[in-house]
Order: sequence, then C-alpha cells, then structure tokens
Amino acid sequence: MSNATDKLSIVLLSTGLGVGGAEQQVMYLAHALVAKGHQVRILSLIPIGQMGLEAQAQGLSVHSLNMKRGVPEPRALLELINLLRQWQPQIVHSHMFHANLMARIARIFTPIQVLVATAHNLKEGGRWREVAYRCTDPWCDLTTQVSQAGLERYIKVGVVPKHKIKFIPNVVDSEKFQHHPEVRSKIRQELNLGDEFVWLAAGRNHEQKDYPNMLKAFAQIAQRYKNAILLIAGDGFLGSKEETLAEKLGIESQVRFLGVRRDIPALMSAADAYLMSSAWEGMPVVLLEASASGLPMVATDVGGNREVILDGKTGIIVPPQNSEALAKAMQNLMELPLFERQKMGHLSRYYIAENHSFNQGLIKWLELYYQLLNHKQKNL
Repeated sequence: MSNATDKLSIVLLSTGLGVGGAEQQVMYLAHALVAKGHQVRILSLIPIGQMGLEAQAQGLSVHSLNMKRGVPEPRALLELINLLRQWQPQIVHSHMFHANLMARIARIFTPIQVLVATAHNLKEGGRWREVAYRCTDPWCDLTTQVSQAGLERYIKVGVVPKHKIKFIPNVVDSEKFQHHPEVRSKIRQELNLGDEFVWLAAGRNHEQKDYPNMLKAFAQIAQRYKNAILLIAGDGFLGSKEETLAEKLGIESQVRFLGVRRDIPALMSAADAYLMSSAWEGMPVVLLEASASGLPMVATDVGGNREVILDGKTGIIVPPQNSEALAKAMQNLMELPLFERQKMGHLSRYYIAENHSFNQGLIKWLELYYQLLNHKQKNL
C-alpha cells in the first residue's frame, strides 16, 4: 500500500500550455509536486505554449503531442498510448475537455493505475461534450471540478455520477500576487497614469468573457467619471470588434488594450479595482489573483465567482449580461471612501489565503492521489 512518504510518478496531461487560468493551475501543481520530490511529466496535446516554454526553461519535464488545435489526430492518440506505456506513471491527471477525453480513450489501450480528470469550467462546450464525458466516465476513476457550482451542475445534468466527482478549488500563489506600492508607482508612470481611478480586466478575448458587456458598462462610467481608466490585458484584441466598439462608444481615450502581458501581478498593484463581465466561468484564477493582490472587485454572478467574492464585503456581484447593473456596481465601488475599498481588499486577501492557498491545494491533491492509489491496489 502507498503511504504519504512514497514518491509518486505523475503525468499531468493538459489540452494546452498557453497563458490561461487552467494552464496556470497545471503549472502550480507541477512545481509544487516536483518540490516535494515527486516525478512529474507535463504533456500538452497541442504545441507547447508560453507557460510550457517557461516551465521547460525552469527545468520541468515538458512534452507535446503536437496536435493541431481542433483537428482529431489518431497519430497523437497512438503517441499518447506509447508514452504512457513507456513512462508507466502511477497517476495520470488530465486537465480540460480534450485532454480528459484523450486520457480516457488511451486507458482502453494501456493500463493506467489511477486516472483523475479535472474540469475547469461550469460548461466546457456544447451538450455533445457532456455526452462524451458521460459515455467515457467508466474509464476515469474520479472527475474533479474547480468550483462547487460546477460540481452541482455536472451532477444535475448527469455528466458524472455523484459518487465520482469531487470539488477541489483553484489556488493562487499569494506571495507572487500582493500589493506593492513601489510597483504601483512604477507601472502607473510607465502607463502614463496619474491619479485616475484604474479598473483592470485580464483575460483572452473570448465570447465567455463578454467584453462587449464590460465596454457598454464602462461607457456609462466614463461619461460620469472622466478620471476613470479601463485597462484590458489579454490576447486577441488587436483590430477586434471590441476595439471598434470602444471607438463607437466614444471611450477609446479611457480604454487601453494592453495585449498579452506577463506582468499581471504588477498590473494588479497599479489598479484600484478589478472588473469581470463573464457570461460563464468555472472558478476564475484571475479573481483569486485579484483577491490576493488586495483589490476590491466587481464581477458577474456566474460559475464559482460567489465562491471567491464575498458579495458586499470583498466586492460586488451582479447579474451576467446586464451592463446597467455592472455600471451601477462599478459606480457604487468608486464612490466608496478609499479606506472602505482598502478594507475590502484586505479582507479579500485574508479570505483567499485561508481558502485557496498554494499549500492547501497541494495537500488536497496528494491526499486524493494516495487515496485513489490505495483503493486501486487494495482491489487488485
């Protein structure tokens, strides 16, 4: 039987290794496991992205099946099967829909002692994906969800049986994300910001994030507060309909599309509040980062957002796809005295440290791995 002192051999299989929140969680877990002496290999279905390249440079074992995005490739499945036979890991832990599905199919053709699949969103696509999850569930030992809301939905719609799903929340490195006054001054100077009230939003340009809703809400704020600035960091905005919408709304001078940034912790320090307008979510890592940075937040009531933001205490929750409600919440937050906003930020950081710390996450994953491994060995 395995015990907590045994070192494990683990493969973390991810759909991609770009710059998203799910990929960030994979990297957090990989670094933490390696630091504890476990053997970890990270495997991406598609070519290695930004976070994967950084992990390689830091000495982690990172590999890719080099699949083309959105193109099913039997060759890649065969390569995955061969790698798993060669590596013989005790644990395969897959992340995101395509990796979860590939791992389950691979298990038909090669022994995997323990297979854990993590769903990183409330909805991972259309109904057929949920049917695919349900049909392949027998080949998976356990599915985990990053939010309680996601877990409840998966059980309700029959994606996975109640006894085969567990809630393990996302985590954040609160040492990396914290407020630094000197960094705030530096970044605000670089961005030519004075005493403006700065809202920050970070994330890729995707339908899920509902940036049109955000821009329409900010247009109402910009009309009333000429000192309000919205910084949007993320890819896919250059020449986008969002940039066109900002111009149409007449707010282009108060909205700045920063493109992809690798200094999000610094931008958090430079901001006065965080803004999220998503139409759906899992448990957004960026909200954990904003919380750890001590920012008060305004966010839509989707996915696990209520599990991160204490409504009225660390931020304000509003209905999704309602720009008037979003604007009203932004106004309410801006009109609070500075000490009230700072109080919200301090409570937010404390709450995250108590519930979403790096170490807590590692303990939960290791407990789960050993528990599943022992159960499997006992039943051999």
